[in-house]
Amino acid sequence: MTQTPVTPLEVRTYPDGRMDTKNASTYTGLSEKTLAMMRCNGNGPKYVKRGRIFYFTADVDEWMNSQGRLTSTAQAKQRPV
Repeated sequence: MTQTPVTPLEVRTYPDGRMDTKNASTYTGLSEKTLAMMRCNGNGPKYVKRGRIFYFTADVDEWMNSQGRLTSTAQAKQRPV
């Protein structure tokens, strides 16, 4: 069995830690549309709107860590929405 090499993804951030939606999508592994729906529903990472939507890396990390880790789909079903 041959292994395919892993290609690192490039995420560009501004010097102050901001990412645009495209880079936040790459960083989180979620689509841009999913992030947009989460903004509308109020259940995604914090963001700022300065003409465009920006996410701060620290806020995205905090949001991802606050979601907890699951070891099975059964745990996901038990989690309140």
